[in-house]
Amino acid sequence: MGQKVTSEFKQEVVRVALTSGLTRKQVASDFKIAFSTLSRWIRDERDNVIESEPQSDLIQENERLRKEIRLLREEREILKKATQFFARLRS
Repeated sequence: MGQKVTSEFKQEVVRVALTSGLTRKQVASDFKIAFSTLSRWIRDERDNVIESEPQSDLIQENERLRKEIRLLREEREILKKATQFFARLRS
């Protein structure tokens, strides 16, 4: 290719290679890059994804737990009010 390629271009090529169902040789040919270059980009991208996944998982788990806490607090408040209401009915 002989030109500087952008990270966006690399990511797009890797995405196509991993999701299109085409062979890597075909993708490399279509984008006019060497097969070894495509293989290296895929390997590099997978390394980046593997490194970022744990952080992403933590963020998602944190969001899920915050929603659950919010729901539990709302339920607790409802139960407190119901207890007060029924206590007044007994008196």
